Amino acid sequence: MSIIQNLIIGAGPAGLATAGRLRQDNQDFTILEQSDYVGNAWRNHYDRLHLHTVKQWSHLPHLPFPESYPQYVSRQQLVDYLTNYAEHFDIKPKHGIEILSIKKAGDNWEAIAKNGATFLAKNIVVATGVNRVPYFPTWRGQADFKGNIQHSRFYKNPKPYARQRVLVVGIGNTGAEIALDLSEHNVETTIVARGEISLVPRDLNGRPVQVTAKQLEKLPFGLGDWLGSQIRKVYFGDLSKYGLKMSNVSPTKLLRETGKTPLIDLGTIAAIKAGKIKVVGDIDHFTETGVVFKKEGAREFDAVILATGYTA
Repeated sequence: MSIIQNLIIGAGPAGLATAGRLRQDNQDFTILEQSDYVGNAWRNHYDRLHLHTVKQWSHLPHLPFPESYPQYVSRQQLVDYLTNYAEHFDIKPKHGIEILSIKKAGDNWEAIAKNGATFLAKNIVVATGVNRVPYFPTWRGQADFKGNIQHSRFYKNPKPYARQRVLVVGIGNTGAEIALDLSEHNVETTIVARGEISLVPRDLNGRPVQVTAKQLEKLPFGLGDWLGSQIRKVYFGDLSKYGLKMSNVSPTKLLRETGKTPLIDLGTIAAIKAGKIKVVGDIDHFTETGVVFKKEGAREFDAVILATGYTA
């Protein structure tokens, strides 16, 4: 068996970026992908999704986004870009190969695939993503619920939810945007917000907050974090009367110290204030026709979308 110098597992953005860097450095590599496409996860996300970060800081190494792309790149545009990136750097994954285990083999590593194939490599980069395996929490009585329960991974658009009462569980970036998508299409929408949220608008006065935050980071003595907190308080106001509790930890500090992304608001908070999205707290249990909440009592729903994240 020949020894591969660099083996990359996964042809999503991280795997492609690694391959692009190796190609630029004239290093050999082999890249494996369990699906039939590069960037496969992005092909399956919900229709309205755009990057929440500005395009000049979001492209992969050595190939900026096309100038024609907007400030916030759409899901389909990113898919097209990833496909072009692979072609540009002559990255040709071996598709349909799912790696089940990796073990040490002398001075090398042995990767074993589901189909029985083995790969011996000097170096292995695992680029299988942090949003790969949907997390499905369970509650008492959930099996008795007559409506539909699905993970946000399988949400595409509001069409299947017309004239339904929908509960979105989770107010991270995915849950907040799905709730907004539903409410903008006149679906009766409720969202579960259990704890504190770290919140930042995507844009402020037409300017990306990400760009402003980069400039504030340069200020000494934590002044940037303090200014950012004051701006957010003025912009969003008191959200406690809507059932939301703002975290005292600044979004930049949260990202810097924990790696957790703050909720980047695209209009969900305005929809909550306008009464188009209702907010509830923690779930106690399900019934045949709905959900009983620990504080708000029983409410009826036709469908539940679990925006409850993933395991790596």
